[in-house]
Amino acid sequence: MTINTNNQMTLWRATAYLKTAMQSVVRLAILLTLPMTLPAQRKDQAMPQNPVYCRTVKVDGLNIFYREAGTKDAPVILLLHGLPSSSRMFEPLFARLGERYHLIAPDYPGFGHSDWPDPAQYSYIFDHIATTMTHFTEALGVTKYTLYMQDYGGPVGFRMVLSHPERVQSLIVQDAVAHNEGLGAKWATRRAFWADRPAHEEALRENLLALAATKTRHVGDDPNTELYDPDLWTDEFNFLNSPGQAQIQSDLFYDYRTNVDAYPTWQAWMQKNQPRLLVIWGKHDLSFDLGEPERYRKDVPKAEVHVLDAGHFALDTKADEIAELVNKFMQGQR
Repeated sequence: MTINTNNQMTLWRATAYLKTAMQSVVRLAILLTLPMTLPAQRKDQAMPQNPVYCRTVKVDGLNIFYREAGTKDAPVILLLHGLPSSSRMFEPLFARLGERYHLIAPDYPGFGHSDWPDPAQYSYIFDHIATTMTHFTEALGVTKYTLYMQDYGGPVGFRMVLSHPERVQSLIVQDAVAHNEGLGAKWATRRAFWADRPAHEEALRENLLALAATKTRHVGDDPNTELYDPDLWTDEFNFLNSPGQAQIQSDLFYDYRTNVDAYPTWQAWMQKNQPRLLVIWGKHDLSFDLGEPERYRKDVPKAEVHVLDAGHFALDTKADEIAELVNKFMQGQR
């Protein structure tokens, strides 16, 4: 008996198809016996009840970008960032405290996602930025807040305190100086820049804006460099190399000398008013002198002072600890 080759191929294909179909049926039967869990239903992937909103508001003719989380009736913490950061530096606190407090973190003019007006149109001095930030709070209708000040947030925040002390319920200072002695060894080049700007402009930009300087601001002398995400300083360095930034940052830093002149006034206000004060400091910070936290305690003896195993941007590595300290401090808010 001879079997046609075409019939053989047809039989083989039919058998293969039937085998594949049976395997699919078996797989489906097994899947139907398993509990069905959709990714969107997993608890660890649930949407937060109080998400972070990225918003913009018009202030003094400028678009001011800010991050906001929490309910309107919760205690307000106004978070003021440093150099060369932005409201982004506070993302770790938003993730940990956003459901307990009303967190508001703006970008200054010339920083982050806020407008970068030309220096010929907007004077980059701390008085001007503090005024814009005051108008920012008014635009949002915020009349009572705790000020969280990091680095440049100190000069901006203390100006806001002195202009409207009735609005400030308490102060949180993270690596921000209010005493001349608090400026570290790196400030020799910076003081020379203040004394003669044209002669020291190039040296100042290298000292303040170079990649090595940007990295050192984060890592300092912390031996545990593997704890730091390199994106922290490479992103900031790219920001500093954007068109116009060198001039903006040089202008603002030239005005930093006015902060040194104002330190005694800030100290006198603290000594007289004895505000509720939490001081958080990174012991690996090479930007400022490590004795600065205790100088705050000298002005405000009841201040809470915590020196952490962290750098200038202590939230880089100690976000959990800082969030716990802030939460405990805020519990005592009247």
